[in-house]
Amino acid sequence: MASEGTSTVPRMGSFKRALLGYRRDDVDAAISARDAQIGVAETELASLSGMVIEREREIRSLGERLREANERHERSIVSLSAVSERLEEIQEQARGQATRIRMKALREAVEVSRRTQELSDVHGGPENGAAPSNGSAEAALGELFEGLIKLEIGPLGDFSQLVGFEDAVGRLGASEISVERFSEGRATLSMRLDEPVDLLRELEESAPFDFNIRRTGSDNLILDVDEDQGPEQRAA
Repeated sequence: MASEGTSTVPRMGSFKRALLGYRRDDVDAAISARDAQIGVAETELASLSGMVIEREREIRSLGERLREANERHERSIVSLSAVSERLEEIQEQARGQATRIRMKALREAVEVSRRTQELSDVHGGPENGAAPSNGSAEAALGELFEGLIKLEIGPLGDFSQLVGFEDAVGRLGASEISVERFSEGRATLSMRLDEPVDLLRELEESAPFDFNIRRTGSDNLILDVDEDQGPEQRAA
């Protein structure tokens, strides 16, 4: 733009007068100077207009890139949310499937136990409840068990009590836990202890119900659920 200052175009009063008006040469020179200034102003205006248009183009481009970046960010958030929801669904399905498999295995164990009991009754075999005592409860609480162990417990009210007791056994570090028999409320579990464990004392603290020790052996235990406890404690 032209800098502000004194105009180079002569004022009308500065023109010298001739016989019929102002001198033509002075007027022509003033018009030429004015046209030159207008030309410079138009050139500068065109340059400024070009700069403004270019800046507006850059602003639109930056705005478009920002909008695309926001859209990508929103799509990423939506995608991450969908993945999280799907993972939760899979976990829930896995837990449900594990529970169904577990309950099916328990029902099959009950059926096998029932058939085994029927065969045992046919052949007149002794019942587990008639097994003789094999040591006092006080001594058994301090005894360490290791290796393959068979444990009978009952009476249990339902599968949930059996599952709770099985979980308590698993928390003690036992492996290869399986339900070999579940008949008339009594269950026989098989487990393996890879290192010595004060099994009865640990179960006394972690089992979901109280029990009494009927029989102990190096690899065989028979426990009776304390039927004097309240229903709330039994269902715990």
